[in-house]
Amino acid sequence: MVAGSLSLAGSTGRNSNPRRIDVHHHMLPPEYVSLTRDRILEITSGDIAVLNWTPERTMEQMSEFGIATSILSLPVPGAWHEGKQNSRKLARISNEYGARLAKDHPKVFGLFAALPLPDVDGSLAEIEYAFDTLHADGAYLQTSYDDKWPGDPAFAPVFDELNRRKSVVFVHPTEPVCCANLMPEIPSNVVEFVFDTTRAIVSFLAGGTFARCRDIRFIFCHSGGTMPVLAARINGFFQARKSLASRVPNGVLHELRKLHYDIANATSAPSLAALMSLVPTSQIVWGSDFPYRQVGPTATGWDNYQVSREIWQAVNRDNALKLFPRFGA
Repeated sequence: MVAGSLSLAGSTGRNSNPRRIDVHHHMLPPEYVSLTRDRILEITSGDIAVLNWTPERTMEQMSEFGIATSILSLPVPGAWHEGKQNSRKLARISNEYGARLAKDHPKVFGLFAALPLPDVDGSLAEIEYAFDTLHADGAYLQTSYDDKWPGDPAFAPVFDELNRRKSVVFVHPTEPVCCANLMPEIPSNVVEFVFDTTRAIVSFLAGGTFARCRDIRFIFCHSGGTMPVLAARINGFFQARKSLASRVPNGVLHELRKLHYDIANATSAPSLAALMSLVPTSQIVWGSDFPYRQVGPTATGWDNYQVSREIWQAVNRDNALKLFPRFGA
């Protein structure tokens, strides 16, 4: 079965094809893997299965779980690896690879273009190439870079340019340098990734990025990580500090409710309830995190979660279509 002919054979809870748009689906271009293999295996604690990714494997999963379109992005370490020149190379080869897939399968694949941040000049050059030549659907960034988070003033030119282009920006978690390998036998992606999503959001709030760059449509992963649980605490802190409150003139909660959040690997009832108690369901989109996570648990968890059919379908597809109208019928 090809990706253009989808069923819900591997999912449960609903009986019609949802034609999901998967905003959190990783690609591993062969040349990229050859240059980052050791780092990928470090992040995955030696799980070599992810290295076997192919477009055909992705399309098989899409067919099985009712996914019409996947917006492809790099895994950690993204494009920032071993210095500026190497990182610019990683971004270019990966973006060209993803753009070829999107061109060959225009309704099946989209592309979040990788940027070599914290290399600001390199990132600005790659934005121009990725959007104007490759026609990327958005940009891929990470929650931290070495010892900096994305709201840092040094990165402002990149976000100002993305704002000028009214870009979708997919922000994927990583491990911050400060918190790598804190606990024996516990990989950073179990705990630190979801905390770093919250750190990145706080960084954007404190840096004034959300208030300044109102035309960027941000997507954060895993039902917001720990952010829904900590939102009230963060809000109270900003309210108490005039210097910070001035950077979010409409308030912290207003900014949090404008963001988009995918539900990849976070469809348990507590995760979804926490997110939905904070943000409108219009801001929630579907993601799988394949091949780092199997698609089945996310698909089944969402299909069995008790929401109206309208909300179910909005998260599966309709909310993402507002961000990516080119994938409409």
